[in-house]
Amino acid sequence: MPARSTAGLGTVSRPRNSSSRLPVLMYHGIHADERSAGVYNPLYSVAVDEFAAQLDWLADHGYRTTLLAERARSPRDVVLTFDDGDVSWTAVALPLLVERGMVAEFCVTSDYVDRPGRITRDEVRELAHHGMGVLSHGRTHRLLSTLPREELEEELTSSRRDLERWSGGPVLGLSAPGGRAGARELRVARAAGYAFVLNSVPGPNRRPRPGRYLHRLAVTRTTTLEQFAGLVRWRGPAARRLLLRTAALEAPKRVLGDDRYERLRAVILRRGEG
Repeated sequence: MPARSTAGLGTVSRPRNSSSRLPVLMYHGIHADERSAGVYNPLYSVAVDEFAAQLDWLADHGYRTTLLAERARSPRDVVLTFDDGDVSWTAVALPLLVERGMVAEFCVTSDYVDRPGRITRDEVRELAHHGMGVLSHGRTHRLLSTLPREELEEELTSSRRDLERWSGGPVLGLSAPGGRAGARELRVARAAGYAFVLNSVPGPNRRPRPGRYLHRLAVTRTTTLEQFAGLVRWRGPAARRLLLRTAALEAPKRVLGDDRYERLRAVILRRGEG
């Protein structure tokens, strides 16, 4: 049986080979190094050449990038998501995607827009113009599980409203900041008009379904192409390693405050990438 997450985030799916599953990959920024434009993160900033190689691997192995709102599904579908709003989205990732005829979901923290190192309102529209999905990553990037009900509703509705105005289209999905959310947050998100809600619990998905979280697979700077293939296929050492890292983080969630938990999480994730 799948191991139950203790944070109300759903289940962690054990690796198995199944062509009916939908992998959803999670990126943040695409940076050559710490001198690159944008908000460089030593863990989550994927190198430009590595990102290009990952896209080429998907194409070479018959995978099709798709958006969550698409109805038709293929056994070779994969969803690419990006969190936060880094300027590298339009400067680096978008040209690489367009060149290959690929699409991705860009999850924008609306208060980050127009800040240094972040995308602008015009670039939000540019993403939509090129056929990319624009999703919400909250208004302020506060952990949704820490917000009182009224603040949570405002966090989600205001972000969706602004992003729809900037993109010129519907914003149908939400990526929970920090992956921290539970049943209450899912209900509020659905009431706010979000059809899809993503967390950071590892595992593929049978298919997007209303009322359930979508799991995601984190791609980091040290993810090798072999590990990337294992994540997409959800088998092998890369999938098992991701499960072990997640299990190591679950127990401290219950007893640590958010600040201490996030610091511990960063340490464990970095060690797991070594």
